[in-house]
Amino acid sequence: MLRIGHAHHVTARTGVTVLLPDEPLSCAVDMRGGGPATRETDAVGSEATLGIAHAVVLAGGSVFGLGAADAVAGRLSARGVGLTLVPGTPAVPIVPAACLYDLNNGGAKEWEEAPPYGALAREALGAASRESGQGSLGAGYGATAGAWRGGFGVASAAFEGITVTAWIATNAIGSPLMPDGRTFWAWPFERDGEFGGRRPGTMEPPPALPEDIKGGAATATCIGAVGVSVAQSRGALKRIAVMAQDGLARALRPSHAPFDGDTIFALAPQGETTDDPHRTMALGSLAADCVARAVALGCWHAEEGFARTVR
Repeated sequence: MLRIGHAHHVTARTGVTVLLPDEPLSCAVDMRGGGPATRETDAVGSEATLGIAHAVVLAGGSVFGLGAADAVAGRLSARGVGLTLVPGTPAVPIVPAACLYDLNNGGAKEWEEAPPYGALAREALGAASRESGQGSLGAGYGATAGAWRGGFGVASAAFEGITVTAWIATNAIGSPLMPDGRTFWAWPFERDGEFGGRRPGTMEPPPALPEDIKGGAATATCIGAVGVSVAQSRGALKRIAVMAQDGLARALRPSHAPFDGDTIFALAPQGETTDDPHRTMALGSLAADCVARAVALGCWHAEEGFARTVR
């Protein structure tokens, strides 16, 4: 359905991920939390005329990272990808984007009027392939999760022959770990010990705010997308995006905080659809499971942080 490309800037400790479909995909979006940094979300909103995306961009850098989508749109248009609204005019690609806040992670951000995100986006676009790594790469390169290292994670599952995939960059105020400091909140959804196989001991009510949450305000946001392998109606795709956000609540404590801008896109092939609320419910539930796993996997594979500590 799509290729994925990553690029990062070592000294700035930030990066960009590009999701590049083979053909334009139906797209919906759901945003939670109080501080989003987004682009073209109205173009894939419920009232949009088309509701399609020619690419989706995920980036660090807060508002500066939105320049990554400009670069992708420019490169795709030069390739003839997009809507040609008037003959002889440039193709107009629809490139929704969401950014996380990694400006305070210790990287060198003294870029003045030349943020690196356009160049990183073009590099990521050129590197797009069918496979994606996990951990400290792309939009998750400079991410943190509570007091730990965040990252970029991918998880898939199937329902009645339909594949659901989540691509998530975890940069959360909330902690991915239970109070024991070693077990992921997402442990019930783990498959084949993919993030360590840790299980909690005695279960006690957790505190309202864990001690290992991120200290600074307005320094978070988890962003990503979920893909469904068969066509969905606009309404069903929106509902899947809404339900997918529950995966963040399953994997992080707290989630959807006033300082987050949590944003998840939902993608599916275009085509004829038949609404089936029960199927939508199953796919949305599975999408949430995949998001929870992707959060844990991105953190587990990060270059630094608790992964080496809890193994």
